[in-house]
Amino acid sequence: MRAFTLVCLIVGSATVSSAPVAAQTQSSISAIPDNARQRSYGTGWNCNRGFRESSGRCIAVTVPPNAYLSPDGSSWTCNRGFRTEGAACQEVRVPANGYAVDARYDRGWRCNRGYRAVADRCVPPVIPPHAFAVDSSFGSGWDCERGFRELHGACIAVAVPANAYLVRTGDDFKCERGFTRVDARCDPIVVPANAYLNDVGSEWRCERGFRREGAGCIALRVPERGYINYSGDDWSCEEGLRKKDGACLSEQAR
Repeated sequence: MRAFTLVCLIVGSATVSSAPVAAQTQSSISAIPDNARQRSYGTGWNCNRGFRESSGRCIAVTVPPNAYLSPDGSSWTCNRGFRTEGAACQEVRVPANGYAVDARYDRGWRCNRGYRAVADRCVPPVIPPHAFAVDSSFGSGWDCERGFRELHGACIAVAVPANAYLVRTGDDFKCERGFTRVDARCDPIVVPANAYLNDVGSEWRCERGFRREGAGCIALRVPERGYINYSGDDWSCEEGLRKKDGACLSEQAR
C-alpha cells in the first residue's frame, strides 16, 4: 500500500511540473501570426515571402501589374520599361534618341551619346566654335578646346602673356619661374640682396641669418651666447639663459 501511494505521488508531481512548460510552449506558438514562421535562430518571427509586417500581423504584398516581388519578398519592383507612380507601375515613354534604364525613382530613360535631356526630349547640344561634344548627362554637353575657355556659352581664346604658359587643363595660364601674376600679365619677381627664390619660384625668401623687413632682408643681431635657431630668421639663447631686450641673460638676472 505504501509503495502504491509513493508511485502516485511521483507521477502526480511530474504531471504538475510539466503543466507550465506545455502552457509556455502553447503561448509561444499562438504568438506567431498567420502567414509567418518562427525564426530559425533567436526569438520572434518573420513573415513569409509575399507578406510584410504591419502592426504585429503579416499582410499580403499587393504586386501591381508590370511588377515583381523584390528579392526580400516584402516589397515589389517595377519591370524594366516601367517606373513607380504611387502604388502602380507607369510605362516609361522613351523619347527619340533615348533608351530605357533600370531606375526605380529616376525618369526611367537616358539620352544616347551625343544628345542631352531637355524636359522630356533628347536633343543634340549646340556646339560653338572651338568646342567639342562630351558624353555627359549634365552641363552643356560640350567642352572648349585646349587654349580656350567658356564664357557666356562661347569659347574664347586664353591670352597667354610673355613669360607664361598654359596650365594642364588648357583654360588658363601660369607664370614661369621667377615671375608673378599681376592681372593679365607676368611681372618679374625682384629678389633683394641676401635673398633667393623659393623652390616653386613664385616668391623670395631671406637667406639664413637674415629676416624679412619690408622689401628687403636685414641681418640678425645675435648677442653673446646666442645662436641662430632652426628657422634661420631668428635667434635663441643657449641652455640656462633667457632672451630679454636683445641679450641672453642668466635665470638669476631680472
